[in-house]
Amino acid sequence: MNKNELAAAVAEKTGLGKGEAASAVDAVFDTITGTLKSGGDIRILGFGNFSVSNRAATTGRNPLTGAPVDIPAKRVAKFSAGKGLKDALNG
Repeated sequence: MNKNELAAAVAEKTGLGKGEAASAVDAVFDTITGTLKSGGDIRILGFGNFSVSNRAATTGRNPLTGAPVDIPAKRVAKFSAGKGLKDALNG
C-alpha cells in the first residue's frame, strides 16, 4: 500500500473526502517526522513505538574490490510493534 492508497482507505473508513484524508495522512507523517527529528519518541498504545537510534561510525568493505569504506555515524528511525498489533497479526 502506498501513501495515496492509504489516504483513500482513510477516506473510505472515516467518510472524509480524499483530499481531507490525504491532508490528515500527511499531517500524521509530518508530526512523526518532526518529533523524531527533534529527538523525541512516539508511543501509540496498542500499535507500537517510533524512536530514534544512533548508529556508530564503522568501516565496511567494498564487495567488488575489498577496499575499506568508512561508513559515517547516523541517526535512524526504529519502530517496535505493540502488543495489539502483534496480536492482530498472529491471531
